[in-house]
Amino acid sequence: MTEPKRHKRSAGLLLFRRTGGGVEVLLGHMGGPLWAGRDAGGWAIPKGEYGPDEAPRDAARREFTEELGLAPPEGDYLPLGEVRLTSGKLVTIWAVEADLDPALMVPGTFTMEWPPHSGQEREFPELDRVAWFAPPMARNKLMVPQIPFLERLLVLLEG
Repeated sequence: MTEPKRHKRSAGLLLFRRTGGGVEVLLGHMGGPLWAGRDAGGWAIPKGEYGPDEAPRDAARREFTEELGLAPPEGDYLPLGEVRLTSGKLVTIWAVEADLDPALMVPGTFTMEWPPHSGQEREFPELDRVAWFAPPMARNKLMVPQIPFLERLLVLLEG
């Protein structure tokens, strides 16, 4: 018998803060040349992959540090559940209330061949910027598969 295919797993943290006008969430714009000209749908919840020996919440905290270069906030971690992507990857997100100055971000990097087929490896930031958005703008900015996490957070905060 063959082993069943193991889908990748990813975990992350969705920071939120309360403002005079309601609530805002912290999103990161995807780094690298493939995302450079894309705004709508080009922002994401800071997250990343983890293996079978790491707990999802621990991975979410580690990935936050890797992607933003900052310690993950302390506080109550509100589970926002999971979403399975069309690729099969399972994404798990927690929300945590915290304030963070986007100017403090020191992004992690990744390497890819660029330009394509050039044989040249270049380094790019995983996230090239982070910013706070009110929910209507966040819906427009977020990658579509991550919108359910925003909706779940809003339901939690209403209750």
